[in-house]
Amino acid sequence: MLKNVFRGLPAIPAAVVLSNEEPSLTLLQAVNNHIAFVEEMVDKGKLSKGLLTIFKTTRTKIIEFLSNIYQSEDISIPDMGMEFAYKFYDYLLLKDPAGLDSNTSYKYIKKTKQFITEAKKRGLVKFNPIADFSCKYQQPDRDYLEMYELNTIYKHVFGKRLTEVRDVYLFCCFTGFAYKDVEQLSRDNLFIGLDGALWVKKNRQKTNNKEAVPLMPIAAEIITKYKNDPYCIINNCLLPVDSNQKYNAYLKEIANICDIKINLTTHTARHTFATTVTLENDVPLETVSKMLGHKSIKTTQIYAKITQRKVSNNMKDLTKKIFDDQGFLK
Repeated sequence: MLKNVFRGLPAIPAAVVLSNEEPSLTLLQAVNNHIAFVEEMVDKGKLSKGLLTIFKTTRTKIIEFLSNIYQSEDISIPDMGMEFAYKFYDYLLLKDPAGLDSNTSYKYIKKTKQFITEAKKRGLVKFNPIADFSCKYQQPDRDYLEMYELNTIYKHVFGKRLTEVRDVYLFCCFTGFAYKDVEQLSRDNLFIGLDGALWVKKNRQKTNNKEAVPLMPIAAEIITKYKNDPYCIINNCLLPVDSNQKYNAYLKEIANICDIKINLTTHTARHTFATTVTLENDVPLETVSKMLGHKSIKTTQIYAKITQRKVSNNMKDLTKKIFDDQGFLK
């Protein structure tokens, strides 16, 4: 029966088969239906492989949860109830071997809700029993680097291994590209823009949205540095990118060496570009959104945070405009 689940075949209880009841759609049937649709869209180039990976990972989490908590291979959607979502969240947050945080746990439940919603749209199920479960993104205290921290990493002299990791990380910080997208860049992604400057463009793996960014001096310098690198030439890539697991481990080494207090990951680079590099330097949110390849400004607002320093600087500028040196209105 479990093999059938992965193949997308229905797992119908024997009691239902022997009766005249209309079998209820199960959760994993809904999951497999949607994954099959996404696979077809990926093959046609209309959706990204990254999105497909997220859905498949969610399926794995659901299967593990059902096995460990419900001692079952599947569950009928009408039998789920809101309690299912609360139990799933608790399992992901407290018992999942990967040690997931709250935001990641909510992400998997959000995808689970999406599976059932898609089944409802297709008329395969009458209602979504977990539709009202609230998945609230919790803003971390700080998940981006300050400019002085960027400068510390940039100026530090590392050995060859950490130098390459540092360079890839800084390239992400000054372009906003995600790690997975940088991994796939080649010199074919470079072009000269209408402004005469060097740009880099690529369709994002996660969303398939086009992302195009003019290269600032540090990013251009890094590309030039690896132009004749043997690894890059052999593999037709722009930069020498390690596997994600090694990359994050090496970033922790860099953080320790440079006394960086926040957790350096592939994601902090993109947030750093959105917040410290662009928004704090008065680049409009719409422009930042375009460079990040976002479909919606709302998504950009998660990445780009209005810092206290930005508020302070804006208010200082406003004060100078409407008050004189003695504090009187002009």
